Amino acid sequence: MGKNITLVGDSGAGQTCKVANQIIVALNIEAVSEALVFASKAGADPARVRQALLGGFASSKILEVHGERMIEGSFNPGFKIALHQKDLNLALSGAKELGVALPNTETAQTLFDECADQGGENWDHSALIKALEMRSGHSIRKD
Repeated sequence: MGKNITLVGDSGAGQTCKVANQIIVALNIEAVSEALVFASKAGADPARVRQALLGGFASSKILEVHGERMIEGSFNPGFKIALHQKDLNLALSGAKELGVALPNTETAQTLFDECADQGGENWDHSALIKALEMRSGHSIRKD
């Protein structure tokens, strides 16, 4: 499995860490999606915007890998939207129990729900961009 093993707490803390990871991944996917839709709608080439951003502080594995998927429209599942929805449901129900506000996680879940409503449960989670494209009336791809 992994090379680095980090004890994060008592029994169950590993699950909490996994859910925290999924929050971060979802919000990064959502941020990259927003940035690419914004740039494209404003007239910039999304592929070149991605390339420029990879050289700066906004660089991330999500921008690198999923940004490319978004631009290419390649949404064959690596990690399915349905699985990410399950994890975000765990996050949101845990947050409710703890009295923790997760407004951006709620937004990401809503966007995943919109994709699922379009038959996208089995799309890769990078297809979250499709919900923003639908809301914006603009695709970043020339398809």
